[in-house]
Amino acid sequence: MSTPQTTLSGAEREQAVTRAQSTYSAGPLPWIIKIVVLGLLDAFLVMGAITAVASGAWWILAAIITLLVLLNGIYLPPNRFLPAKYLFPGLVFLSIFSIGVIGYTVYIAFTNYGDGHNSSKDDAITSIQANNTSRVPGSKAYKSTVALKDGKLQLVIVDPATKKVRAAADQEVLTDVEGAELSSIGGIKAVPGYEVLSFSDVTKRTKEIAALKVKLDEDPNSAFIRTTTGSASYEYKSTLTYDPAKDTFTDAKGAVYHDSGKGSFVTDDGKRIEPGWKVGVGFENFKRAFTNPDIRGPFLKVTAWTFAFAFLSVASTFALGLFLAIMFNEPRMRGQKIYRVLMILPYAFPGFLSALVWAGLLNQEFGFINEVLLGGARIPWLTDPVWAKVAVLLVNLWLGFPYMFLVATGALQSIPDDVLEAARMDGASTWQTFRQIKLPLLMVPLAPLLISSFAFNFNNFVLIYLLTNGGPQFQGTSLTAGHTDLLISMVFKVAGFGGGNHDYGLASAFAIIIFFIIGGISYLGFRQTKTLENLN
Repeated sequence: MSTPQTTLSGAEREQAVTRAQSTYSAGPLPWIIKIVVLGLLDAFLVMGAITAVASGAWWILAAIITLLVLLNGIYLPPNRFLPAKYLFPGLVFLSIFSIGVIGYTVYIAFTNYGDGHNSSKDDAITSIQANNTSRVPGSKAYKSTVALKDGKLQLVIVDPATKKVRAAADQEVLTDVEGAELSSIGGIKAVPGYEVLSFSDVTKRTKEIAALKVKLDEDPNSAFIRTTTGSASYEYKSTLTYDPAKDTFTDAKGAVYHDSGKGSFVTDDGKRIEPGWKVGVGFENFKRAFTNPDIRGPFLKVTAWTFAFAFLSVASTFALGLFLAIMFNEPRMRGQKIYRVLMILPYAFPGFLSALVWAGLLNQEFGFINEVLLGGARIPWLTDPVWAKVAVLLVNLWLGFPYMFLVATGALQSIPDDVLEAARMDGASTWQTFRQIKLPLLMVPLAPLLISSFAFNFNNFVLIYLLTNGGPQFQGTSLTAGHTDLLISMVFKVAGFGGGNHDYGLASAFAIIIFFIIGGISYLGFRQTKTLENLN
């Protein structure tokens, strides 16, 4: 006996869904939690919007407003936009940590951002004046002390003429302080709202205190107040005079420095003063990478080695992994499971730890390889350009073959037995069966893994950094790079994260070049994979 079916209208269906949802409602608690969480997020975003307005970051303000509208529009309605409620957090984090990072990297690649060019033009002008100062002849001495306020060092002085106490942080204008307690000899004992540093604290922070420069007024060419002892301060004046109308600096010898348009003040004969400021330079960083001999030579050598390392690593690990997978796939072999476990042991240890262990084993003077296995040989595994490359490939083979062994074993076991049996019935030899049947069938599932392995080894930063740190270094170049550096480790060094000068613009340009190289190789590789799928 069939049951009659009832067709609901759109309005009835919506009411039914609402009733069903209310049936499973847990009461007002989820709604209260949602409102509280949304309120906290809205407060955080509003605070960010106020900060963006104060700093003039209008594009950040637009992004925050868009985020506020979407956040409340998606989550406030209780029974609407259900898919968006799940997708929205992931899209936000994707935009911030992936798309945002990529966009910022592209932006930096077209600027001169780096040491000496890491701030705005106004900050550069202030720094130039502060860094090029000399004591004013006959300057009066100011009784002073150093204090902390809101976590910042403050220079507190007593004007000898008016006896007023004034204070300011670095690069700020002195302001009057009320209620300060002076000693019998005119020194400063206590200042309301400030934590006066003791003599021992001052001696611990002498470098910071010597760097303090506070302004007498807003005039950019007026004197600074500085101290070296903390107890006495003197007037200093910039040796460079800035003309806001002409946007030039003039030194004591009359040389005029003008805005070069490239983030620096320079004279007509090319003499520049530091620091500069961040500006857009177009494709200058990419041009430097390919045309500057000091950069181009090491860059091309590192690029060639990166390709060689990635290709040889994939080829060697795949060959060894596949060989072991075929050997241990023989069902008649005794202890097969034990051998397989032993083969994947290197894969079970963290890669960074294995790299550190191998660095000790390969030490030229007291490493286990030279001292024990080679009977006291002195092979420079990590200091000679050729041997260092051999060492890197051998260690990566040790780290990489278990992965290939695992995936090749799984792929071998997925090949139907009747296919192999048919080949044997047709009289195919073991080599013919492997070359014409097993390998083509294996390449269909393994080709994408080989491509991803190539991309991984192309950017195998951890192994290079921990085993050789890219060394030995290239000689005769200012670019910080070595014979075993990959492009990614060279970018790390150019950016200055490993010490040395920071050149974020050039490092970002290298990062974009790497992206296009990897993207091109992956595209060609996946096209070939598609061809293999069609053939099979």
